[in-house]
Amino acid sequence: MDAVAQSRAPAPQAAPRERPPFLPREAPIDMPGQPLHGTGRPPSPDAMRPRGLALRRAFIVLATFAMTAFAADQMYLVLSVSSLTLLETAILVLFVILFAWIAFSFANAAVGFVLTLSGYDRTLDIDPRKPLPELRHRHALLVPTYNEEPGRLFARLQATYESIVETGRHDSFDVFVLSDTTDPATWLNEEKQYLALIARTGSKRLFYRHRRDNVARKAGNISDWVTRFGGHYDSMVILDADSLMTGDAVVRLAAAIEQHPDVALVQTLPIIVNGGTIFARLQQFAGRLYGPMLARGIAWWFGTESNYWGHNAAIRVKAFAAHAGLPELSGRRPLGGHILSHDFVEAALMRRAGWAIMMAPSLRGSYEETPPSITEFAARDRRWCQGNLQHMKILPARGLHFISRLHFLIGIGAYITAPLWFIFLIIGILISLQAHFIRPEYFAKGFTLFPVWPEEDPIRAAYVFGATMAMLISPKFLALIAALFNGSERRGFGGGFRMIASTLVEIFLSALIAPSMMVFQSQAVASVLLGHDSGWNVQRRDDGSLPFAELMRRYGPLTLVGLILAAAAYAVSFSLFLWMTPVTIGLSLAMPLAALTARRGFNVLLVAPEGRTPPAVLTRANELGNELVADDTTLDGALHDADLAQAHLSQLAPPLPHAPGQIDKDLVIARAKLAEFDSLDQALTLLSAREKRSVLSDPEGFRELAALARP
Repeated sequence: MDAVAQSRAPAPQAAPRERPPFLPREAPIDMPGQPLHGTGRPPSPDAMRPRGLALRRAFIVLATFAMTAFAADQMYLVLSVSSLTLLETAILVLFVILFAWIAFSFANAAVGFVLTLSGYDRTLDIDPRKPLPELRHRHALLVPTYNEEPGRLFARLQATYESIVETGRHDSFDVFVLSDTTDPATWLNEEKQYLALIARTGSKRLFYRHRRDNVARKAGNISDWVTRFGGHYDSMVILDADSLMTGDAVVRLAAAIEQHPDVALVQTLPIIVNGGTIFARLQQFAGRLYGPMLARGIAWWFGTESNYWGHNAAIRVKAFAAHAGLPELSGRRPLGGHILSHDFVEAALMRRAGWAIMMAPSLRGSYEETPPSITEFAARDRRWCQGNLQHMKILPARGLHFISRLHFLIGIGAYITAPLWFIFLIIGILISLQAHFIRPEYFAKGFTLFPVWPEEDPIRAAYVFGATMAMLISPKFLALIAALFNGSERRGFGGGFRMIASTLVEIFLSALIAPSMMVFQSQAVASVLLGHDSGWNVQRRDDGSLPFAELMRRYGPLTLVGLILAAAAYAVSFSLFLWMTPVTIGLSLAMPLAALTARRGFNVLLVAPEGRTPPAVLTRANELGNELVADDTTLDGALHDADLAQAHLSQLAPPLPHAPGQIDKDLVIARAKLAEFDSLDQALTLLSAREKRSVLSDPEGFRELAALARP
């Protein structure tokens, strides 16, 4: 061995200080992939089914149908002066579809309003006024992560764990951080924060697992844990990287799984917190005021066929393992391949097997964060759009409950309605242009004594428009009224006057933002249908500001289109200009709106109870976050930490066997480069990101890289 190689060889290591293992003993459990051609009708979990569930669903359907039929009749009377033209027929069809969507939402809101006024929901006997139940089985708390900021991730995790400890039920829980992180510096910082958390808490129930190949994204991350460790646990409470839960909520979820053997999943309603920018606080206020009422409404008729939103939920491990293994969709991405919006599908598959999927809409102590800007929200929405449109391939699957299919349709409709609204707007403009520029035929072909005046009924049209807009925003006022009648809620929002003013501001700002979101969602739908994959990008959470050049690139065209549409409409007729005002104003202000709402400020209004008086777990998480973020370091700094390097090496698995010719090219190239480098700076400069990741995943490669960090 030459002198250079000898100088790089790792020195003999002293016996490492005793520390808890990164992972516990494995308890494998099978998780077979589920076919989409299930057989027979799904068995019914009768023990959990609410009374009169069929009547509840009939009420929602009939109410939606009745309102839509009446509106369709009125719209037909507006348009049919003699016979419908092709454009008028098209706009009538679109109106019926879009109004049905509005009527469906209104029916849910009306039910939620009545239930909210009636008092607390006690689904699954979950009642915070009762003492915490004892737990008889073992449960897991899972935190999947992908390139998230480690300091804030572990701050939220520690706050949640400390809250569980305060309940006295912590011996029933093991906590796992399940990392799919690909960035090398973030990976080592996760391990650093994990070891520090072990040192601070002294707990032997905290574990960390990094997955080298993040196949199937989050769904694959969870299924990997289930197949390796799931045999130990009765349930798993799943959090997102931005989730936070109180110990009380976690324990009550686990207890609900224990006490109700027919239940496979219990979903909570996460409340948005930590909204710093105007946009985030807008989402936080709206979610906090409107969300609980709407959740009560849908849970009332979802019953045992509720849905799963991917996080802040408890899942029975044996049901998930036996029935929620996801198939890979045929065809190429974006509609084929691994399922992105896995949560809807997992819930549908477990329900198909006869398990109850429940929702606990009134359980408090479940929190999440939201994107800080329109830009970040639209980027996340693009991924969700692709995932929901994939469900078109799952809709025909045999054996699914019809409510599960309805969940898929609702998810698809949430994005399809955007281009439908856009087309509706364009056809409306064309009809106005036709009326203005094309000479009408006063006498139809054939013999007639009287002329036909081809003019729509403007008064009836105004009534239809007004009624549609009223139904669109009335759920917000219903939620406001329900909160005003609740003294603690009213005080939490800062009093009645502030609630009313904040609601009006939220409606106004949301109306201005809606046209831009309509365009973004229409683009997303078109992009997916044209075959463009969204990828898996890291979400910005703290800051949504953009430099002026990027702001111009993203929002300048929207502003220009809005101004052109407004000018063109005014040139045609003042009535057309007024009809298009809700859209043209929002588009014309797209750029300043994006810049303004991404900033902090405007703290007098849009204040939610958790913002005015943060719960203890949130205060603790934010305090820890400010401390722990400072401990994150660069890749260079992490590699110079000898204890961290030794800990990282100790948890690396040996290289997996591979077929002849199937080698990790990035690793081979990286190790060849490492043999030529004289310093760590040189290695970090000349190795690509993929090569660094491969080196960090390989024991021998990491030893060679870490050796460069020693003098």
